[in-house]
Amino acid sequence: MLRGKRTIGGVTGDAFIYLFTATFTFICFYPFWYMLIYALSDPAKVAQGVYFIPRGFSMFNIVKVLQLKGISAALYVSVARTASGTALTLLSCSFLAYLFTKEEMPLRSFFYRLTVVTMYVSGGMISYYLLIKAYGLFNTFWVYIIPGAVSAYYVILIKTFVESLPPSLEESAIIDGAGYIRVYLSIILPLSKPIIATIAVFAAVGHWNSWFDTHIYISNEKLITLQYLLYKFLSEAKRIADALKQSGSIQDAQKAAQQTLTPKGVRMTVTLLVTIPIFLAYPFAQRFFVKGIMIGAIKG
Repeated sequence: MLRGKRTIGGVTGDAFIYLFTATFTFICFYPFWYMLIYALSDPAKVAQGVYFIPRGFSMFNIVKVLQLKGISAALYVSVARTASGTALTLLSCSFLAYLFTKEEMPLRSFFYRLTVVTMYVSGGMISYYLLIKAYGLFNTFWVYIIPGAVSAYYVILIKTFVESLPPSLEESAIIDGAGYIRVYLSIILPLSKPIIATIAVFAAVGHWNSWFDTHIYISNEKLITLQYLLYKFLSEAKRIADALKQSGSIQDAQKAAQQTLTPKGVRMTVTLLVTIPIFLAYPFAQRFFVKGIMIGAIKG
């Protein structure tokens, strides 16, 4: 079949679409790229401006930021929180969602509706604060894990996905003598990989980016997360910037920039370090997103 000759309007339309898409992609990606090239630039040369490539390639900013007090301990807490919190969230939400698909579960509709209500109604910060205090979670690692173990939104997605699976698979396993736990572990979880992987990324991003709970419930420096440390560094960077403005001559400021981190260097480098793990997580789970979300949202 011969391909017709393209018109000028068609070529112009395609060019406009490609240009618009490329521009939009560049606008979305450039902030991260700017953080990267700024962190990899020589602190003594960044005053001349950094736009598309590092100015005087240097690992000085990254090395110095990694040497800041408490950053290694905060990194460990964040990684431990993200790994354990995500695992508990997946286990709790998936098993609860599986139970909600069983008609023989006592008060199934009541508990399911009660779970859904939590998406729209909250007791507020004061009652939540008192609840955390009553459970003795202050200054404990568990304050990061237990409150977020169950999410109504995740339960709804997994429940809808499980209901789309062929019932014959579960029925065959039950006839062979398998109980609910065995069916859940051997059949439901393996078949639910798309929605589980999708929710794993959402939960991991939520745990990794969270800092406000540290601000409210944690005073022990050994339990500070990396995101909260970033918040503190950003606040201190502003104070350092004000001090540099009052330091005297420009030569003194340039000399200090050659020997120490600049306030903007602190912001860019720390923000880059806490952002990279999230950027690395998405490509591995991307192939599950469309299938998991579409199947988990079509049925209701």
